[in-house]
Amino acid sequence: MKTTAQEIYAQVVHVLSPTERLRLATLILNELVGQQLTSVDQSDTWTDEDQIDLVNFSLRYAATTFSDVEGVEL
Repeated sequence: MKTTAQEIYAQVVHVLSPTERLRLATLILNELVGQQLTSVDQSDTWTDEDQIDLVNFSLRYAATTFSDVEGVEL
């Protein structure tokens, strides 16, 4: 039977003192920093084209939204 992270947290980590939980978190994070993580999902990263699309959409939205506001120059 496979144990999940949620089960481990509920049974082991949750009952630790805040100091011990912080110590455990530090150990885990330090180990991860030292490893070469090849399992990072690159599909969640924003490409330059994604960022340009977002800026263009935001500017168009702002121009439409504030076109009727007096005193706002675009």
